[in-house]
Amino acid sequence: MSKIRRKKAIVVGAGAGGIATAARLAKSGFAVTVLEKNSFTGGRCSLIHHEGYRFDQGPSLLLLPKLFQEAFHDLDTSLEAEGVELLRCPTNYNVWFADGESFELSTDLARMKAQIERWEGKDGFQRYLAWLREAHTHYELSVSEVLHKNFTSLWNLVVPHFVLTGLKIHPLHSIWNRASKYFWTERLRRVFTFATMYMGMSPFDAPATYSLLQYTELAEGIWYPRGGFHAVLAALVRVGERYGAEYRLNTPVKQVLMHSDGKTARGVQLESGEVLDADVVVVNADLVYAYSNLFPQTRSIERYSKSLRQKDSSCSSISFYWSLNRKIPELQTHNIFLADEYRESFDAIFDRQSLPKDPSFYINVPSRIDPSAAPDGCDSIVALVPTGHLLQSKGFPESQDVGISREQDWPALIDRARRAVLSTITARTGCAPLSQFITHEIVNDPGAWEAKFNLDKGAILGLSHSFFNVLAFRPGTRAKGVNNAYFVGASTHPGTGVPIALAGAKITAEQILDDYRMSVPWRGRPPKVFDQGVLQTDMTSRIDRIQKPWSWSMVPALVFAVMWLALALRYWRPML
Repeated sequence: MSKIRRKKAIVVGAGAGGIATAARLAKSGFAVTVLEKNSFTGGRCSLIHHEGYRFDQGPSLLLLPKLFQEAFHDLDTSLEAEGVELLRCPTNYNVWFADGESFELSTDLARMKAQIERWEGKDGFQRYLAWLREAHTHYELSVSEVLHKNFTSLWNLVVPHFVLTGLKIHPLHSIWNRASKYFWTERLRRVFTFATMYMGMSPFDAPATYSLLQYTELAEGIWYPRGGFHAVLAALVRVGERYGAEYRLNTPVKQVLMHSDGKTARGVQLESGEVLDADVVVVNADLVYAYSNLFPQTRSIERYSKSLRQKDSSCSSISFYWSLNRKIPELQTHNIFLADEYRESFDAIFDRQSLPKDPSFYINVPSRIDPSAAPDGCDSIVALVPTGHLLQSKGFPESQDVGISREQDWPALIDRARRAVLSTITARTGCAPLSQFITHEIVNDPGAWEAKFNLDKGAILGLSHSFFNVLAFRPGTRAKGVNNAYFVGASTHPGTGVPIALAGAKITAEQILDDYRMSVPWRGRPPKVFDQGVLQTDMTSRIDRIQKPWSWSMVPALVFAVMWLALALRYWRPML
C-alpha cells in the first residue's frame, strides 16, 4: 500500500506569528518548513547580547497572558511544561512628568486609589472605576468577537450581532475623548492614554477600543519571561519541532513561485536559487514588503501593492541598548517619560512623521525584574524613542506626503534623541547622569529596522490601526489574488503585538485547515483558563447557581411587556 503524502507548508519568516502557525500546522499533519532570513528566530521579538548584557530587541512586556496560555494549550502543552517562567512586575510603570511629579501604575487597587484621589479627589476614584468597567467591556468583547474571529468580507461588519458589539467598544471615538469623560485633569488623561504607542498610534486618533491595553495591565498585570521575551517563542519553536516542523535559518526567500496559471502558489525560490515546493505558503514577512517584493507583479498585484505602500503606517523608533557599569535604582522595570507638550509630541510623530523636539519615550530595565539580564551590580537599559517612519518604501520611487528622508543626517538625529533621553532622565528622576556609566551602546534606527526585518519604511508595528485599517478593512489573512498563499503577522488581521500575532496564527491556521477540509485538532477543546463562571444547568448546586437579584429597574421592562401582550391579545385575529 502506498504511503499517503503529507501536505507541505512553507512558512516565510520566523516571527511570533510564523512560529505559532508552523506549530499549529505541524500538529495538524502538515510537513512544515520555516524559512528565516536572519540567524535567529523571533523577528522583532528577539534578543541582543553583549558581554553578559541581554536586551529585548523589541517587545519587553508580556500582556494578555491568556492568549499565550491558549496557544500552548492548543498544542497540548503549557508554558510551565516548556520551562517558561513568567515573572510578574511588582509595578506596571512609573510615569514621569516634566514638573517632577510621577504616577505609579499598578494592579494594587489601594495604591491606585491613593494616587487618583490625590489628583482628582474621591469622585475621581469613582470615575476611575467607571472607566475600568468600560475598558473591561472593550477587552472582553475584543477578545471574543475580534481576536478569535476572521473578517473575510465587509459583510462581516454589518451582521446585527457585530453591529451591537461595535456600539459597545466605541471604535468611532478616540481614546483621548473617552478618557476625558472619566478623567478630568490633563495629568490623568495622559496617564491613561499613552499606551496607544504600543499600537503605533496617537491617543488623539486611536479608536477608544484600545483602552483594553491598559485594562489588561491593570487587571491582569505586566509579566516578563525569565531569560527574555524570546523565551516564549523559543519554547514554541521546540513544540513545533516536536511535531516535525523544520527551521532553516540564514535562508532568505527571493520570491513566491506560481503554477502555470500565474495565480496559484506552488512554493518558493530562495536567494541561493534553491526551489522548494509546497501546497501552502504562509507569509510571516512584513505584508507590505511581501506584496511588493515576493509576489509576482501581475497587474492586479502591482496595483494592490502600490495601494498598500500608500496606506498609513505605524511609527518607527530610535532604540538605544545601553550596557551600564552600575545600577540605577531610580528606574523601575518599565518607565514612561511624557513630553510636556503631550499632543504636539504625538502630532510630530504621527502627523508629520518626524522626531519631536521634546519626545515622549519608554525606558526598560530588564535587569530590575530579571538579574540575569546584566552582570552583578550592573544594569541593562533599553530606551525606545518613537519617531516617524521613512518617506519611501525601499526600491520604489513614490513617497508618502510625510516621512523621514533617507538622506537624513542620521548621526545627528540619533544624537539629538540620545541627548534628550539622557537629560530628561536625570532631570526628572534625580539620578546621576547616565552617560558616565554607559560602557557600550547599540542603536536601531528606522533604517536598521527596515534592513534587519524587511519592515516597510522601517515602521516597527506594521500598518496603522486606524478605523479603516482594522477588521475587514485590514489586508486579509488569505492572500489577495494568489491561491494557496496566506498571511500572519502585524499587518494582517487581527493586528500587531505578540499576543495578537498568536491569536492571528490560530485564525490563519484554522482558515488553511478549513480550506483543505482538514480537521482542526484544538477546535472544541475545553479552555485552559476557566473564566466563564460555573456552567448553569439543572445539576448546578444551589450554592453555585447564578440568580440575578430583583431590581426596581426591571419594572418598566415588565410593564412594557404586559402592555405589549395585552395589545397583541386585543387586536390579534386568527386567520380563517
